Amino acid sequence: MRPLWLCWALWALPMAGPGSALTEEQVLGRLLQQLQLSSAPVVARAEAEELVIPAQVRAQYVALLQRSHGVHSRGKRFSQKFREVAGRVLASEASTHLLVFGLEQRLPPGSELVQAVLRLFQEPVPRAALRRHERQFPRGSQARVSVEWLRVRDDGSNRTSLVDSRPVSIHESGWQAFDVTEAVAFWQQLGRPRQPLLLQVSVQRGQLGPAASRAHQLVRFAWQAAAGGQREPQLELLALDLKDYGAQGDCDPGAPVTRCCRQEMYIDLQGLRWAQNWVLEPPGFLTYECVGPCQQPQESLTFKWPFLGPRQCIASETASLPVIVAIKEGDRARPQVVSLPNMRVQKCSCASDGAPVPRRLEP
Repeated sequence: MRPLWLCWALWALPMAGPGSALTEEQVLGRLLQQLQLSSAPVVARAEAEELVIPAQVRAQYVALLQRSHGVHSRGKRFSQKFREVAGRVLASEASTHLLVFGLEQRLPPGSELVQAVLRLFQEPVPRAALRRHERQFPRGSQARVSVEWLRVRDDGSNRTSLVDSRPVSIHESGWQAFDVTEAVAFWQQLGRPRQPLLLQVSVQRGQLGPAASRAHQLVRFAWQAAAGGQREPQLELLALDLKDYGAQGDCDPGAPVTRCCRQEMYIDLQGLRWAQNWVLEPPGFLTYECVGPCQQPQESLTFKWPFLGPRQCIASETASLPVIVAIKEGDRARPQVVSLPNMRVQKCSCASDGAPVPRRLEP
């Protein structure tokens, strides 16, 4: 267990914002955290010069260095275009319905999904039915509507992932909205644009137990085309064209920064007093910071995340940095490889502050 004072020191360490430049204190803090040290060890110059880095330690360092250039960690990345997609009912049971949406060409390359909303039209319950069951279904009676993304594997098996669930009143009618952004994000991760998006809608009891109301049996949605097709299931996709709302890549050294970009920054470890004779490799490293403004959408997202902040220039992909340090063991020192995560910015993107990070699709 770490000493309490060490935990306090790590908690008090100033943290960099997403995409902001690393500071000397942050580099030192991450090294100490990885090695579980309270302060940088003092290594004599003569001792460091006599230290020989074994072949296996150097091979481990090179392997981690090569891996850091090929494997990037992804952060949040969110991108206004409304696109309405009409769905059709593939199968239907008493309380479960499977909706099919063809999304091919709906999310073209160079665009990013911000939000996906499933809108279902809830039909009014006949007044005669409400009067007949007035005592059984009082004014506050509700049912729970859940939306799941259905994935059909190559072997024919199915797997569902819950993306939204909320109660609805049996006394209401009209359009009901459900957030299915995560389902569309899962569909995108499959990389199969010709495969349709399958959403499974279930109407369940609002409460569990033998005394639970059967109000869910009165909830009906307009699955068939009615009134000119205006009440069939609708999928609204909100996406941004990255040509206008994304980052430009690396900054142009000879031009002023007018748009989110990745700017070079070099950290000279040899020039830092605490790193002398302790950090053996590398002598310094090229890192980056994300700078510049992001274009803001004209319309705000008001469905599920009404408090989203403005779009900011952030690091969407980062890479680790391997370091060889001298570890003190009594009166002697030995070299050791340490991998520091998220030390180098690989890619900058524009993202709405407060937007959730989509889950990665599991096998």
